[in-house]
Amino acid sequence: MLVPAYGIMAERLAIASALPVVYVATAHAGDAEMTRRIAGHRERRPHDWGLIEEPLLLAEVLARECTPDRCILVDCLTLWLTNWLMKTDESGLHDQTRALLAVVSRAPGRLIMVGNETSMGVVPLSELSRRFCDLAGVLHQDLAARCDRVVLTVAGLPLLLKGEPV
Repeated sequence: MLVPAYGIMAERLAIASALPVVYVATAHAGDAEMTRRIAGHRERRPHDWGLIEEPLLLAEVLARECTPDRCILVDCLTLWLTNWLMKTDESGLHDQTRALLAVVSRAPGRLIMVGNETSMGVVPLSELSRRFCDLAGVLHQDLAARCDRVVLTVAGLPLLLKGEPV
């Protein structure tokens, strides 16, 4: 299984924090391939990490779990966004996004969030895909404005966009 470099980078940052880690997984195993991916993530993560699986109510989890004495790793924001877009009623997406931004702004402790950059290639053909890219872009911009450090990982190499070097 190919493991995205940004996930590995996030896991390294969590380990380097020297804090107890809680991994917040937003993936939903909707098919056999995703089930295998999730299993690969579980096998790769340190066994002493906590795990919370939450595909939709991310802000509630962060409000409850972020404390000064632990590191929270969210993997991943774009899957969380996809989960909302795939619901027949996505009316909660905007409220949840506002809640997420509010929680991130005041979260104590170490919070590491993984998201995929989706707007550096061609414009997608479908309306849903274009909407996803637009929403992901706005989400990432809004989160970056609230974060102390922003790192873009390309080919396994960190490119510091904001904050202290990795």
